[in-house]
Amino acid sequence: MQVPAEHALGPRPAHRARVPRRRPGRVRWARRAGQFARTYWQDIAWVVFVGLNLVAMRLIPAWGSVPFLIIWITLTTAYGFRLWHVGSTVLTVSLVTLATGGLIGWQVLRGEQDGDYLAEVPLLALMFVIMVWHARRRLTAMEEIKRVSEHNLVLLDQQRRFLQDVSHELGTPITIALGHAELITRAATDHAIVKDARVTVDELLRMRRLANRLVLLASTDSPDFLRLAPVDAAALMMETLHRWSRTPRRWAIGGLAEAAVLADQDRLTLALDALIENAVGHTDTDSRIELSTRVEGDQVVFTVRDWGTGIPADEIGQVFDRFTRVGKGRSRETGGFGLGLAVVKAIAQAHHGSVRVHSTVGEGSVFDLLLPAAPAPRRVLESERAES
Repeated sequence: MQVPAEHALGPRPAHRARVPRRRPGRVRWARRAGQFARTYWQDIAWVVFVGLNLVAMRLIPAWGSVPFLIIWITLTTAYGFRLWHVGSTVLTVSLVTLATGGLIGWQVLRGEQDGDYLAEVPLLALMFVIMVWHARRRLTAMEEIKRVSEHNLVLLDQQRRFLQDVSHELGTPITIALGHAELITRAATDHAIVKDARVTVDELLRMRRLANRLVLLASTDSPDFLRLAPVDAAALMMETLHRWSRTPRRWAIGGLAEAAVLADQDRLTLALDALIENAVGHTDTDSRIELSTRVEGDQVVFTVRDWGTGIPADEIGQVFDRFTRVGKGRSRETGGFGLGLAVVKAIAQAHHGSVRVHSTVGEGSVFDLLLPAAPAPRRVLESERAES
């Protein structure tokens, strides 16, 4: 016997509950509406506030122009915080102008308001448009300044990396050439060859100083440029004098203050060497150079004074610029590339210090390197020692 198809899988239930189906379209619209409300809740609140003020203008004529002015004040405030796009701004101003102007015009026609009241609508709209124009112009200028600043930062970074790469690449061939030139100087028997080799050595040494100073100037902004530690100012100045004492000058020591600075001793030594090199380059062999330290307020002053050619008054403001060589007294033998004083300035600024110069043509120059004094170590009183 053949079983009917409707009974093949068992008896059919008497009643099957219907499961309501969700409509995907309504869900998507609800989500979009919720997201829109969360994103633009401030604008929605402002629209509701404007609507309430329009209702007040219509129903409470005794309030006069107060709701009308409040609408435009809040519009200006909202724009100042949000800076809408041009299209949104034009649309908003147009709607507010039509709404307030239409309502006031209707009140004027009914005799509830004076006709002069209607003239305020285009005037306020024009003032708002002018404000928007100035704001957009200022915003455009700020964006251009930001773009130029970012571009300059990129260029500065590229320049710094270029100087570092070039300086490192120059180091190896300069060292090799310098070694061969020194070998020729020691091994050659011909006086002319020895003289030429010594010139080559001197020029290669100058090139190596240039490469080292370029690397230093390019790395002044790096976080590991300084390794700070307390440095005794007087001891450092005496060591510097001892190192330079073989150079034919009349060396002298001025006052040496008992003070310390929190500094990178190697960098500070480079700065002092650059100041002394500058003094040597502007003096003769029988000229005097004096080194000293003193305390001015909360700063320690390292001073290098020379009785040399001096610096002209119109050039004294640029002596710390890079690749600047001022004065006529600097010779090729003692001269540099105009980076020594720039190195001094960079090192001083890295230590949150400064550098200054006083000079008179024919009488000499005084260079001061000012660095913050290190905090004095706390002295333990005898009573405290006894208690401990």
